[in-house]
Amino acid sequence: MTAPAPDRLARAALTRLTEPGDERVGRWLREMGPEALVRGLTGAGPAPPGAGEERLAGCLARAAALDPHGDLDAIARLGGRFLVPGDPEWPRQLDDLDDARPLGLWVRGTADLRFWALRSVAVVGARACTDYGSHVATLLGAGLAERGWVVVSGAAFGVDGAAHRGALAADGATVAVLASGVDVPYPRGHAELIDRITEQGLVLAELPPGGHPTRSRFVLRNRVIAALTRGTVVVEAQYRSGSLVTARCARRLGRQTMGVPGPVTSGLSAGVHELLREEAHLVTDADEIVELVGGIGELAPERRGPVVARDLLPPAAATVLDAVPGGTGGTPGTIARNAGLSRDRTLGGLHELRALGFVERHGDHWKLADPPSTSGTPKPLGRRPTTRRGGS
Repeated sequence: MTAPAPDRLARAALTRLTEPGDERVGRWLREMGPEALVRGLTGAGPAPPGAGEERLAGCLARAAALDPHGDLDAIARLGGRFLVPGDPEWPRQLDDLDDARPLGLWVRGTADLRFWALRSVAVVGARACTDYGSHVATLLGAGLAERGWVVVSGAAFGVDGAAHRGALAADGATVAVLASGVDVPYPRGHAELIDRITEQGLVLAELPPGGHPTRSRFVLRNRVIAALTRGTVVVEAQYRSGSLVTARCARRLGRQTMGVPGPVTSGLSAGVHELLREEAHLVTDADEIVELVGGIGELAPERRGPVVARDLLPPAAATVLDAVPGGTGGTPGTIARNAGLSRDRTLGGLHELRALGFVERHGDHWKLADPPSTSGTPKPLGRRPTTRRGGS
């Protein structure tokens, strides 16, 4: 087996020595290079500039169990790999994080992460979501997958899991970004789901094999989800939800931020509604998401209300119909005055409306007909139907 390059080996060591997303470590890495930084943090070389005693002591404690060769062997046994900046498979958009960029990514799954990330959307939200939130996340996951988009989330309970399952059910592509090692399924209750994602999609993490999640690692994981994707959709979130952190990070990075509205009486919708007030885009289905994150021409269909029979009337006939009094109706003269039309033109309109079933004649009185039966109302002949937004 070919020995790993020194840069890759040093970066693997740093994922165990340091915490994800530490911008100071990122700056040291940029200034010193990975090998010198490992030596400086483990006491084998000059310490990084400004490194405090407490930080160095913590790194020395972790260095006692440092075995980057073993970690690389472990990921290989899992059928995975360790990606670093400069690899052909490294997603370039992660570089937008600057010094908070991942030191490397531990990945399981056969797909090419770089290609998948180019056409991906994050769907995130509340862990303790409602049935509504779970249903919407599932529909979004399936809808995006059916349209050829990769669904990215954090494999958590609630919205995350529903979005992954929706994509899997549609035989689509999905990526789980974990706050633990790729061999440590978390939450435990999603072990089977994460295995399915590994088989059908990709599972990735910043922590090396065996790494366990902490509260801060969940928060820091969100920046990877935001940077990796073209946009982030939030489905149900309270004011302090971590999914809002993901969306706001996405906005800082120039990605699209989107929210699905919910009941104004629900605390689980409050965070999403606040996000929408901050100029995020309101979306309700996969088509609207793709219109925002996709290419030119990937437009959502125009939303139309139901077309009723009177929408298809020519303008003059519609004016006459509006002028017919309710109840017992009125004479042609009364209707003509109401419509502001001549008597002859009004009579012509009334006869047309009678033929179409809109009005009835009772002697010299014309009145509105009873509502049409479910069998349908005849439509005007010889005219192109037009539609209006919103219905009648």
